[in-house]
Amino acid sequence: MKVFRTLAVALLTLLAWSAIANSQESAATATWENLKNKPTFAVDTSLLLTDGTVMVHQYSSSNWWRLTPDSTGSYINGTWSELASMPSDYGPLYFASAVLADGNVIVQGGEYNFGSGVETPLGAYYNSSTNTWTAVTAPTGWRDVGDASGVVLADGTFMLGNCGSCDPASVEKEQALLDETTLTWTITGTGKNDQNSEEGWTLLPSGDVLVVDTWSTPESELYNPSTGTWSLAGDTPSNLVNPCIEIGPAVLRPDGTVWATGGENTTAIFDSSTGVWSAGPSFAKGDGITDGPAALLPDGNVLVSVGPNSCYEPPTTFYEFNGTSLVAAPAAADSSGNPTYYGRMLVLPTGQIFYTEAGGGKVAQIYVPVGTYEPAWQPTITTVSKKLTAGSTDNVIEGTQFNGLSQGAMYGDDAQMATNYPLVRVVNASTKAVVYCRTHNHSTMGVATGATVVSTEFDIPATIGTGASELFVVANGIPSKPVKVDIAP
Repeated sequence: MKVFRTLAVALLTLLAWSAIANSQESAATATWENLKNKPTFAVDTSLLLTDGTVMVHQYSSSNWWRLTPDSTGSYINGTWSELASMPSDYGPLYFASAVLADGNVIVQGGEYNFGSGVETPLGAYYNSSTNTWTAVTAPTGWRDVGDASGVVLADGTFMLGNCGSCDPASVEKEQALLDETTLTWTITGTGKNDQNSEEGWTLLPSGDVLVVDTWSTPESELYNPSTGTWSLAGDTPSNLVNPCIEIGPAVLRPDGTVWATGGENTTAIFDSSTGVWSAGPSFAKGDGITDGPAALLPDGNVLVSVGPNSCYEPPTTFYEFNGTSLVAAPAAADSSGNPTYYGRMLVLPTGQIFYTEAGGGKVAQIYVPVGTYEPAWQPTITTVSKKLTAGSTDNVIEGTQFNGLSQGAMYGDDAQMATNYPLVRVVNASTKAVVYCRTHNHSTMGVATGATVVSTEFDIPATIGTGASELFVVANGIPSKPVKVDIAP
């Protein structure tokens, strides 16, 4: 029996080393691609709208722009157009944001407003169908929303954190839930152990929200949406918060673990099924993430940027975390001269990562990974009409894992760019033209929903090519298997 056990251990070891070797090769051969049409404006946070276009904020202003992929679905060859501007008194930098279950967008707060450090409570709601903005007042009594934490809960409700005064003695630990119909707020979150400032929130498969405390290190907490309360979730194996009171992103991976990074060079891993923390790998040279982005790649690796543990200093370097170790990845343009907090990452429907540097410049690049997804991670379409009509609205589609296995990209308190919602992509059989249909009214915004059948509605553009086509559901860059449909004029 010892012989067989030894052989089994040896085989598992070989498989593990093979996976690491493949991951190392993938990270080494990944590339950064420049946009064919570079932005003419200073870039900031980007959001993926449910019609497949990318919505990009113009740095420290009221303005937003749209990047539309070309007819092959390429964002590298995409084109820019200007969207409507937010209310004229609102030009934030470092703010909370989210794409909601109806396809609309909420933006709230800002550490700066038109360059002035005021921790603004202002906000705005974007109707993606009409390309219009509506001002949103902060929750009653909240004077300093600033660079707030934000997350869309599994039931589709947006939760915002009260940034408070960013003072360790602050007692402002409240969260608030947005009512989209009235654009008003309801206070929630009793029992929070510390204030929300500088914290990032990770949505778990259970529907709970995980946070690594920045003011009560090394503790972590869980928010239960059913009870509206917080509870302790154990200590991280090491302190992840650096002396600047900054922390890095915490990303849920397909295996159900959350990889949490920090301003220090250590990392930690939270098993969402057992609730147990364990140590993760450490970054070299004492590097850490004094605010910065990370994004889940289709193969389950996490792309992350790190920098010197000296608070807001360049250079920025990149790694892929494969679940076991850190593998060096190629660097983005200008990253050698920029700190980590400039970076923003967004998971595109292609599985590529849209990267912007929000430092007042025009750097926008796309990371092209090499690895691919496991078949079990794909969305599955169970019900959709095989006969569809150009220009039709509210078409229903059902299936499983429409919201992916993770929020996708994370940053923390300064920016949120989650993409855990379904897109519908149609490819014409004759012309191969790629068209995205705007989705809305998702039945859930949960992650890793497994075999539970979920649904969304989609609107077909009137300009879509007609005839035989293939329809896909895409979540976090991973497509379903296609369903053959016919598009009528």
